[in-house]
Amino acid sequence: MNNSDLADTIAAAHGLTKADARKLVDGVFAEIAAAAAKGDEIALNGFGKFKVKETPAREGRNPSTGATIQIAAAKKLTFAPAKAVKDKLNG
Repeated sequence: MNNSDLADTIAAAHGLTKADARKLVDGVFAEIAAAAAKGDEIALNGFGKFKVKETPAREGRNPSTGATIQIAAAKKLTFAPAKAVKDKLNG
């Protein structure tokens, strides 16, 4: 499922136009991204939590040459599903 599919499903379920549903979907994801960029945790009851985790700088190896390289510190967005979602996935 992609953004358009999600918007179509929401439009059909709630009697909205596809354009309005697409604006809602895009708006939700934009706000999640903006909150994550600030370092906030996004908790959606019954669905799960998005958290920003920091990975420290570390040393790695180039697999083709074996040379040591420095890998910069980075931030990543992780998702932990709620119990209700886990239960749906596992029957």
